[in-house]
Order: sequence, then structure tokens, then C-alpha cells
Amino acid sequence: MVDEAIKLRRDLRRAGQRRRLAALALVLPLFLFLMFSFIVPIADMLRRAVVDTDLTDTWPHASAVLRSWDRTSPPDEAMFAALGRDIRQSAEERTIAGAARRLNYALADGRSLVMSTGRALRGEEGEPASWRDALIAADPAWGNQKTWIALADAAGPLTDFYLLTALDLERDASNHITRRPPDQSLYLAVLQRTAVMSVSVTLLCLLLGFPLAYFVANASERTGNLLMILVLLPLWTSLLVRSAAWIVLLQDQGIVNDALQASGLTDGPVRLIYNRIGVLIAMVHVQLPFMVLPIIATMKTIPPTYMQAAQSLGAHPAMAFFKVYLPQTFPGVAAGTLLVFIMALGYYVTPALVGGANDQMLAYFIAYYTTSSANWGLAAALGVLLLVATAILYFVYARLTNLGQIKLG
Repeated sequence: MVDEAIKLRRDLRRAGQRRRLAALALVLPLFLFLMFSFIVPIADMLRRAVVDTDLTDTWPHASAVLRSWDRTSPPDEAMFAALGRDIRQSAEERTIAGAARRLNYALADGRSLVMSTGRALRGEEGEPASWRDALIAADPAWGNQKTWIALADAAGPLTDFYLLTALDLERDASNHITRRPPDQSLYLAVLQRTAVMSVSVTLLCLLLGFPLAYFVANASERTGNLLMILVLLPLWTSLLVRSAAWIVLLQDQGIVNDALQASGLTDGPVRLIYNRIGVLIAMVHVQLPFMVLPIIATMKTIPPTYMQAAQSLGAHPAMAFFKVYLPQTFPGVAAGTLLVFIMALGYYVTPALVGGANDQMLAYFIAYYTTSSANWGLAAALGVLLLVATAILYFVYARLTNLGQIKLG
């Protein structure tokens, strides 16, 4: 009897282990997918925003000396000597371009400063009597404290340079964090523009999507299915194609301008493309299904008897709608607005195609620094700025709307 009980417990334990292994095998592909498509890229982006090794790889001796510098006292002869030797060696080995590109991120003429100094030192033989005099003779900018602050910021392995730049901040000659001059400040204004455009798109989608969702949710089954297909139809088309189609429709000789002139509303073509109006129209069209679908799902769960009961008790239909029906749609409205807003924050293709120079959002600059200027550090810092702004807005929105209670069906 005792042996049977032990055997039964062993069999149950083995059966439990097999179930856990089977569950793990089912979850493992999804976990690996999320790990390599979501967690690893975000971790790498966070790393690139604070890790800076370009200067260390090219000028290792100068970087080592700069890391122990207090940034307030004037650079001594040993620092000039380490920098001069590294510049001359990198110029002779033709590896100086990496250091020149990195210093150009912090100084307006950093590239020409490094390259011209490299050319001046490459032909020298032996040690000069004074590296300080030799470098300043090659370019007087080596005598400026701000140049050495920029070198110290790039000496790695960790730096706050990219994050400060993303916030329109910098370190001055006294090593204090100050705001950049207005002609060099850009990214906070771009972030503000991105937030304003995302809020505008979200409100327009809600304004257009709520009546449409109400009509679809309360239509007959046949009409509702047909309308649902029309709502989903844009999602079956490429985002690039949908955005490019608006260029054809909104151009000066497009259908929209032809219709406005034919109806007598305008005497000539109205500028609808390559400006803020075109971006809003195209983005609202792209985002509208993501607002409508959660609201429809919520409206379909509201029993029609609630409205009938309110009206039977004497409530006006409008009063019954606002007091009984509308509050029950808030979970769908909250889910739709949050989804549209977060997606709009990271939009790149549509503003790049139909917007002007002053309509580009933060994602445009991230793509530019990634693909055009190879400034991965600043691209990562702007990505961190966008990620933090999105997370803050999400938690504020979740707190205001009690997002944890949202149910879509």
C-alpha cells in the first residue's frame, strides 16, 4: 500500500514536470522572439546612448589621460604630449577620420581641426620641444578649454554628451551643464512638435472614429459586416502606398483641389501637400482603423436594453446617450486613443513623404542620424528621449483613465 502511494506520487510529479516542460516549449519561441526583436534592440539603444569608444579606439593614450583630468584646471604638457603623439600616429596610420568625425559632433569645426593638425604633425620627425606649442601652432583652437572639454566628453567609455545634446544641453568651458544657444537648439522643439501632432491626430481620429464606430456597432449584421470590411480595407494596403497616394490626391492638380475649384469654394489650388495639413490628413487616414476597432469592440458589448430602460424611465434619448451609453464606451475610447497616440509618436514614413521641412517628427531625425550621418550615439539618445516621453505619457494616461480596467470584449 505504501509502495503504491509512493509510486502514485512519483507518477504525479513526473506528469507535472512533463506539463511544465510542454508549457515551456510552447512559450519559448514567443519568449525568444520578444527577446531578440524587442528587449535586445532596446538594451542596445540604451547602451549606445551612453557608451562612447570612437576616440578611445583611435587615441588610446590621450583618452587615458583625459579620463583622469578634472576638467577645470588648464591641460598640462603631459596631456598635450599624449594627444600630439596620438594625432601624429593616427594620421600616419590613416585612422584619424574616426576621431575627427567624433570631435565634429561636439565642435562646429572639429573635423577640420583634427584633420589639419594631423596633416601638420604627420611630416614632423622626433619629439618637439613643446607639444603645447606644436599643437597650438597647428591650430590655436587646441588652446581653448572648450576643445579639451569636448575631448574629455569623448574619452569614454561612458559619456553624457549624446543625452545632453538630445535635451539641447551642453557642457561649457567651466564644465557646467548649460542650455545650448538658440541657433543650435533643435530637439526639444522637435519633441514638442511630435507631441502636438500626435495629440492632433489622436483627437481627429476620435472625432471621426466615434460616430463611425457607433454606426457600425448598431447597424444590421449585413451592413455591419460590409462596413467592417471597409474599415479594415486600408490595413490590407502598404503604408508606403497609402501615404504616397495622398501626394496624388492633395497636389495642386489633384482630385481634392479640382473638386474645391469645381464647387466654387476656391478660386485656385490650395496648398494641401508638403505642409502640416497634408501630414494630418494622411496620418488620420492611416490611424483611423486603430481608433475605430477598439471602440466597436466595446460598443458591441453594451446591451441595447440599457438605453431602452433609461428612455422608458423618462430620460430624453440624448440624455440617455450621454448618461448611460457614453460612459460605457470609455474603455474602448481609452484603448483607441492610447494606441493611436503611441503609434503616432513614432511615425516616420508619412511625414517624410507628405510633410515639409518643419513638419518632420522625432523619428525622422533618428533615421537621419542612423542612415545618413552614422551618428549612432545621438540617434540612440533621441530614441531614449522618445521612449521616456512615451513611457511618462503612458503612465499619466493610465492613471487618469484607469487603464488596467480596460476590457475589449
